[in-house]
Amino acid sequence: MLPYKKIFAVAIPLLGIMVGCTKLDQSLKSSLTATQAANALGANGTQLLLNAAYVDIPGVFNYQDGVFSLQENSTDESLVPTRGGDWDDNGVWRVIHNHTWNADHAQVLNVFNGLNKINFDATNVLSFTPTPSQAAQAKFLRAYALYYLLDLYGQYPIRNPGDNLLNAPTVLSGAPAVNFIISELTAALPNLPSSTGGTGSKVATKDAAKNLLMHLYLQRGAFLNRASPTFASTDLDSVIYYGNQIINSGLYSYSSEYFDNFSATNGNSTETVFAYPNASGNVVNSSGIQARWMMTLHYNSYSGQAPNAGWNGFSTMSDFYNTFGVNALGAVPTTFSMTDSTLDSRIGLRAYSATTANSGIRPGMLVGQQYDAAGNPEKDRKGNPLAFNPVIASNMIETGNNLEVTGIRVVKYAPDFTDVSGKYYSSNSGNWLILMRYPDVVLMVAEAQLRKGNSATALTLINQLRLARKAPILTSITLVNPANVDDPTTLLAERGRELYWESYRRTDLIRFGVFLKPWQYKTNDDPKNLVYPIPTQALAANPNLKQNPGY
Repeated sequence: MLPYKKIFAVAIPLLGIMVGCTKLDQSLKSSLTATQAANALGANGTQLLLNAAYVDIPGVFNYQDGVFSLQENSTDESLVPTRGGDWDDNGVWRVIHNHTWNADHAQVLNVFNGLNKINFDATNVLSFTPTPSQAAQAKFLRAYALYYLLDLYGQYPIRNPGDNLLNAPTVLSGAPAVNFIISELTAALPNLPSSTGGTGSKVATKDAAKNLLMHLYLQRGAFLNRASPTFASTDLDSVIYYGNQIINSGLYSYSSEYFDNFSATNGNSTETVFAYPNASGNVVNSSGIQARWMMTLHYNSYSGQAPNAGWNGFSTMSDFYNTFGVNALGAVPTTFSMTDSTLDSRIGLRAYSATTANSGIRPGMLVGQQYDAAGNPEKDRKGNPLAFNPVIASNMIETGNNLEVTGIRVVKYAPDFTDVSGKYYSSNSGNWLILMRYPDVVLMVAEAQLRKGNSATALTLINQLRLARKAPILTSITLVNPANVDDPTTLLAERGRELYWESYRRTDLIRFGVFLKPWQYKTNDDPKNLVYPIPTQALAANPNLKQNPGY
């Protein structure tokens, strides 16, 4: 019997190639058959392969230079100013926000590779006699990766068990690409584990598949024509059908505190549909979740506990920040009560649990003077007040005395600073990486209803969410204002307020028809930017891939 390490080395790379060489040594192909490998792996071997596909998730979905960057930094929700010598990296962050990327951009390549690793590792499971549940989970994981590949790049490579591994993978785009993902999810649905909510969300479940199907039906018209998305009534009916199944299941409810959904104990959130579980206790953040607050916090944030706390980069813009205004109209007030019931709780600004008690940080949008746990005003590295300034340089290149404090910072994941071991991160933070959340389901149903003309039904769903977030109810709502991407009275703005920094924004802007519109620090741009280019290396490896128009 071959040791597992040997099996893994043979089985995974053969099926996992996506941008590597397509000519393989014949001796590799003949070294081990699928049946022999399955027998050698033993009873738990296929589960180990499935686990490997799950473990691929944080590598591309969690870190600041993965899916998050392509989905958020390209929008009005996020940008990364260059601060002196920090965050320049040859301009890679600025070109994402400016929509001036090209086919050699490192993030464009790395995300393509990372998603395809999930794609092909999940496919690998299907070659090793999986149980019906294992096969269904593998198909879901593959479908999840393919959805993002289609969204970001407009096409994806695909292998199936039995394909000749010496041939380049087939590539699907357009309607066949959408239809394949839908068919895979529909076939997998009966054999996926039943949804239980809370801790049950750490594996692919029936509700996770329904959530993804909702996105596919809602996005179908945008995938087929990004410049002018359409919405077939039958597709909108499917969104409502699957969404109502989740809503009426009784498994999900709104958390009483918004940031409980992103805290170190969010594994028990009543809103989570699908998430990647993180280690906790004495194991240091196995998913690297700390990147979500490190990338935005200042070097001296929570300086009373530990030095070099943050990386001082990612920010949001004042126009987006102002969509949280009182009654969803106008700007957020500069002074307010910490118990002000007219202020949307999703913006934060209030004390929260162990995060504030041990660091002074109030999760949400950080603007103005920052304080440590004892209430003392913090300072930047030059001794100036650590007061985050909404105004960012128009070219996103900061100089002078204020270069460390420009930009409103966003702390969506609330770190738990109960561990005072002196590390620069919180080694006890067990925050799960949230991939699907119940409010997204509700807002998709509301959008489908609004697009069908059922505005009263849509408004009821939206106001139920707003009441849970301590935001005043709305008397009317429209889909989008093409003249103002950040109009706070639209459904697009409501999705932004609820789902900011959860890697939805670029997709939403395209579906609502405003991705090419100007917003802060970005002017009108080229329609080619509705999809990213296929990386140059991928084109060289797979002749079935075709470069997207304009690149």
